[in-house]
Amino acid sequence: DDKRGRVMFQNTKAIIKTFSLDTMADFKGKILSDSMFGLQMQINGFEVHFKLIGTFNAYNLLGVFGAALLLDEEQEEVLTQLSGLDTAPGRFQQIIGPNERVAIVDYAHTPDALENVLKTIANLRQGNEQVITVVGCGGNRDATKRPIMAEIACKYSNKVILTSDNPRFEDPAEILEQMRKGVPPIDFKKTKIIQDRREAINDAIENSNPSDIILVAGKGHENYQEIEGVKHHFDDIEEVNIAFNILK
Repeated sequence: DDKRGRVMFQNTKAIIKTFSLDTMADFKGKILSDSMFGLQMQINGFEVHFKLIGTFNAYNLLGVFGAALLLDEEQEEVLTQLSGLDTAPGRFQQIIGPNERVAIVDYAHTPDALENVLKTIANLRQGNEQVITVVGCGGNRDATKRPIMAEIACKYSNKVILTSDNPRFEDPAEILEQMRKGVPPIDFKKTKIIQDRREAINDAIENSNPSDIILVAGKGHENYQEIEGVKHHFDDIEEVNIAFNILK
């Protein structure tokens, strides 16, 4: 926070500059609209549309803007460059499908990360669109998180498909059974278990409606599935695009 920052720098020659969306600051920004299709912001009197979405990215953009100006970059050029930025592959990466369906591919593979992504999606919802979450857990990793991941997915989603991630040397069916134990009884009807990840992604998209949001979580930028020590080519982004093309 600002007070802690000033204490940290009180015995240095550093000059403190601030940026904020809510309070007075050296670099002030305001979110005008935030949706699955982009972020509209006002920054230092300029109204700019960004491809990146979410409040966390609004702060990131404003911080980069401020740093660039302090390095004597031209304000309009900085905003132009920022407006063209794409998200990092597999990090809240949105893919637009037919009839305004949106898929989000994200690396979230821990309970905290999954909850943060789903909360961000909840804040971006515009109306009655469904959130359909496809998620799995990796093998030979912390097994205690498996039921927690399923419980979080159910809490913030209208439909949930539990599927395989990187089973490594574990039985994928056993991993899914451990995840299933975290599904609250009230959510049994909205939850499916589809072990094959390709089939799970296809099912989520085939059974979505216009404007629905499909989250495919856990692998993000990875382009493989690790099974019994062998890495097989598998890319969530590719699979989503194929499924969307079939839907057209």
